[in-house]
Amino acid sequence: MSRRRTLSPKKKIALLVSAAAVAGGGAFAMAATSNAAPVQNAANSTVCQGLATALGNNQTFIDGQRANPDAQSDARIANREAVIAQIKVQQEASGCTVGESAQDSQATQPAATAPAQQTTPPAEEQTTAPTQGAGGDGATGSQVCVGSTVTLSGEGGAPAASSNQFPAGTTLKVTNLDNNKSTTVQVTSVSGSCALLNNAAFEQVREPGKFLIRRALIEKVG
Repeated sequence: MSRRRTLSPKKKIALLVSAAAVAGGGAFAMAATSNAAPVQNAANSTVCQGLATALGNNQTFIDGQRANPDAQSDARIANREAVIAQIKVQQEASGCTVGESAQDSQATQPAATAPAQQTTPPAEEQTTAPTQGAGGDGATGSQVCVGSTVTLSGEGGAPAASSNQFPAGTTLKVTNLDNNKSTTVQVTSVSGSCALLNNAAFEQVREPGKFLIRRALIEKVG
């Protein structure tokens, strides 16, 4: 007559605890995997593309200052490095790839303050002003930098712009054609694109949650 092997109460409890631990660990791993949000980048997110473009514009400006330094280059570079650090904070907060850099349609052009280095073909400047319905403040001028996108520099202060096309003191009107909001600002420094708005100016024309204006109308009004 065969004997059945039985487990003691203590061994049964130990086996049940072990099984529960294994099952719980598997459930935790599955939950962690399902809840992990994929990191976004400029290829699949408009927000990330705008931040990457802003970072690229500032890096282009720094590279230009290092290639052709002057007495104020160190101060300008330090300022733009602080801006890049802030953009990286925004990238992380938005779930974007931190440190991702991209260039817009104007960023490959050399930064310059002198009109002699303007690279926009004369044909791009239109002497006929668009109707005032496209903008919000009534100011009109000659359209420049046709096809350029507009993003922000990350700099604080009163509304202003920077440009590699126009010297300091030039007045530009930037209109976001997606919402018909516009801002008229003065160029105060150089950058890697036709019109790079600081934070205050960009807030006046942006769409909520976006860091890039794809359909922009840029006019030189003074």
